[in-house]
Amino acid sequence: MALLPALLLLLLPLAALVAALAAVLLGLPSYDIPPGVNQPAKLRLVLAVLLGTAALGRILEKTGLCSQITFGRYVRQGRKLRVDPKLFIQDLQFNKVPVRVYHPKAASDGQRRGIIFFHGGGWMFGSLDTYEKVCRYISRESESVVVSVQYRLAPEHKYPAAYEDCLNATLHFMNNIEHYGVDPANVIVCGDSAGGNLAAAVCQTLAGRSDLPKLRAQILIYPGLQALDFNLPSYHQNRGVPLLFRERAAFFALQYLNGHALHMQEVLEGSHIPPDMRLKYRKWVSPDNIPEKFKVRGVKPLTPTDFVAEVYETVKRFCEPNLCPLLAEDAIVHQLPESFILTCEYDVLRDDGLLYKKRLEDNGVPVTWYHLEDGFHGIISLYDYCGFSFPSGKRGLDSVVNFLKSL
Repeated sequence: MALLPALLLLLLPLAALVAALAAVLLGLPSYDIPPGVNQPAKLRLVLAVLLGTAALGRILEKTGLCSQITFGRYVRQGRKLRVDPKLFIQDLQFNKVPVRVYHPKAASDGQRRGIIFFHGGGWMFGSLDTYEKVCRYISRESESVVVSVQYRLAPEHKYPAAYEDCLNATLHFMNNIEHYGVDPANVIVCGDSAGGNLAAAVCQTLAGRSDLPKLRAQILIYPGLQALDFNLPSYHQNRGVPLLFRERAAFFALQYLNGHALHMQEVLEGSHIPPDMRLKYRKWVSPDNIPEKFKVRGVKPLTPTDFVAEVYETVKRFCEPNLCPLLAEDAIVHQLPESFILTCEYDVLRDDGLLYKKRLEDNGVPVTWYHLEDGFHGIISLYDYCGFSFPSGKRGLDSVVNFLKSL
């Protein structure tokens, strides 16, 4: 790994250039940059860098220098930031889980709100450093204490490792909240993408706890909430849109569950779920529950496929709410706190957010919904990141801050 900085400087620009030329000259038909997306030219550049990184990672893995996953994590780390004059920042451990605590330096009239943040990255990527700028911004602008959690990553650590780390860190914070100047009645769980999945699962787990204060709210930023149906309208409309492609969504879910992506094709086709179970969950996971305006770009109904029992045996935990929170029973959902859900039009996970919004509202839970009409998956994680910020992502981040201030 010591050679990586030099290799990165020498090879990544070349790889990115090659990928960019391929994208422009060949059109890369498997990828799609919709004209309505925020700054399509910049998104194409981000895609080129991602393709270049992936290609270089494969080369490094074949030469035995490092694994492709290790290289991908390294590239996503970002550089160390300077001291923030407005924040105290401290690295700690909560129940043996690494966390980074952001505390505003300015005097406060009373106790602050506390935000527990779970980063995205498909349960395989992401770190405290990757989301440093996002967490600093939320802490500064909302004047809140933010706890960023470094949960264990797949495929080395399979489900439920990430969920358990997030839950244990949250419990430690809530049980020791007096040390951080936080109001115990104003604690919020927040996460983006895979982190949104973890935030929803932790929130459900704590919903019925009588020994702890009730969470004030949950903030779910383009969350992935189910793995039963990869054929919802948003999966087909946005199957080739960066930063998350349809196949990669299934790949990440399988890596988190099993530590490998065997049977990905069967999962994409829907043959991994028994017919009776699919019928049971259809009341919650169905295109019928998605507003018609989100179907105008096309709908491809799920073509019935033969159920493959041996595949189901390897993925049956997809039906556990701690892994797929959209499948929680109404008795749990109706106990959930006020919620904020952000969705993006050009995102395969858009419909997961819309379906959960409906479930929450049907159970009497107040929901604030913010939809980025020109947004794509991962847009907020690019905030102030190496020149790749998008105005739409900044609007989304500010909508999170405004919701926090309203609590």
